[in-house]
Amino acid sequence: MAKIKTAFFCQNCGVESPKWVGKCPSCGEWNTYVEEVIQKEVNQKGSWKSGTLAPKKNSQPKRLREIDYEAQSRLITGDVELDRVLGGGIVPGSLVLIGGEPGIGKSTLMLQIALMLASTKILYVSGEESENQIKMRSERMAYQSDNCYVLSETNTQQIFQQVDLLKPELLIIDSIQTLHSQYVESAAGSVSQVRECTAELMKFAKETGTPVFLIGHITKDGAIAGPKILEHMVDTVLQFEGDRHLSYRILRTSKNRFGSTNELGIYEMHATGLKPVTNPSEILMTQREEQLNGVAIGAMLEGNRPLLIEIQSLVSPATYGTPQRSSTGHDAKRLNMLLAVLEKRGGMRLGQQDVFLNIAGGLRVDDPGLDLAVCASLISSYEDSPVDPRICFAGEIGLGGEIRAVNRIESRIAEAAKMGFKKIMLSRYGLKSLNTEQFSLEIVPVTKLEEVYRHLFL
Repeated sequence: MAKIKTAFFCQNCGVESPKWVGKCPSCGEWNTYVEEVIQKEVNQKGSWKSGTLAPKKNSQPKRLREIDYEAQSRLITGDVELDRVLGGGIVPGSLVLIGGEPGIGKSTLMLQIALMLASTKILYVSGEESENQIKMRSERMAYQSDNCYVLSETNTQQIFQQVDLLKPELLIIDSIQTLHSQYVESAAGSVSQVRECTAELMKFAKETGTPVFLIGHITKDGAIAGPKILEHMVDTVLQFEGDRHLSYRILRTSKNRFGSTNELGIYEMHATGLKPVTNPSEILMTQREEQLNGVAIGAMLEGNRPLLIEIQSLVSPATYGTPQRSSTGHDAKRLNMLLAVLEKRGGMRLGQQDVFLNIAGGLRVDDPGLDLAVCASLISSYEDSPVDPRICFAGEIGLGGEIRAVNRIESRIAEAAKMGFKKIMLSRYGLKSLNTEQFSLEIVPVTKLEEVYRHLFL
């Protein structure tokens, strides 16, 4: 009998150690090392790695120019938001990982996609819900499909036996942390099990050309649970975000081998499932019956999509000593920089003021083109004077108080015109090669913060 081999793994970052240590040398967390069995068993029937189900393949090196390549057509899901985030559809043989907080809608989105692809044979494997629970959820959705098969199983060897019989065109695993392989004797969800199960699924996806979706849990810090190698192994990593107490969900990609990582998808949660939001600018701007100070509309870009977003700020005297600086959805360091520019170049006394900044709609933004809208919102709250609701802003603020040009200004202007705005304030330096007569709204060119202040409040 072979000697059982064990090792210690950090449950936070997945680093392996031959002995137990109190503090992980990689991530710095305490008491996260757990002993796991790493001795693999002999080949067992039904595993994709055993060779009983895997096709025979000759592995020989080839010259790069001798490799025959044919562009593969992507599988269009019909969900415009998911197709955009994936880069134009599902790539055959790809391994996609989607993570998010509990209750955010990961399983709902995947089941909805399985039902939407009525002409594609799909196997939905669930290790968290019974078949009756999945059926109950599907009854609430507006889609029906005769090609959606459901399997409630956690053993990868049993799953691959059913895959070999059914031969699905798309495989969905819910979730990767619930699977366990007979090759590893650790508990399901451990570092060794997650790594082994993902490796088997990746081998299956690449050798058969079948796309595989993995639903992943996240830790309390918001990172995907399991070893970091999990995100390295997959082709695409999607993050499903949003407050589960609100109806809007945001799907963004942090890694994509087949497309851009700057795309964004927005959904609205209904009783019948997730509905794609085709015009997100409407939900990102609050409908108000009266003008309020501290509110400005900025034109931003999220990937290739132009969005109009509402910036809300509150500037009030600090009554408890040290002034507070708080931002929700915006970089706090960039807010401090803009406040310093307003105080140094604009003459505003903000050193003894509490400043609170909020991005409406629950979105996180990092586009420097929103600097001008943030400054207009801060000035409006400081002066207690509202900004004209018919004007929006797009410009980056330099340390000298100058208004710098931003990229893809035509898309921002077109989005503002579509939403009914009458004016847009831009940097003069970005209008040199732009034909302003083709737009229906008035373009206000500015170069410094002083010009912005005079145009808005004088």
